[in-house]
Amino acid sequence: MAEVKTVKVRQTGSPIRRNSIQRETLAGLGLNKLGRVSELEDTPSVRGMIRKVQHLLEIVE
Repeated sequence: MAEVKTVKVRQTGSPIRRNSIQRETLAGLGLNKLGRVSELEDTPSVRGMIRKVQHLLEIVE
């Protein structure tokens, strides 16, 4: 069986005063409060979502 790769992200920025697209992207990643950590499957679509709000996130090792 193939090992499923994951990526962990932590929300470091607030969605307040951000446009609705960025807020919805954070919600799609499972984040809604500062300091929350979400472990996601490493797929191209998830990578694109992370790239879209990279200024509000940090990658956790």
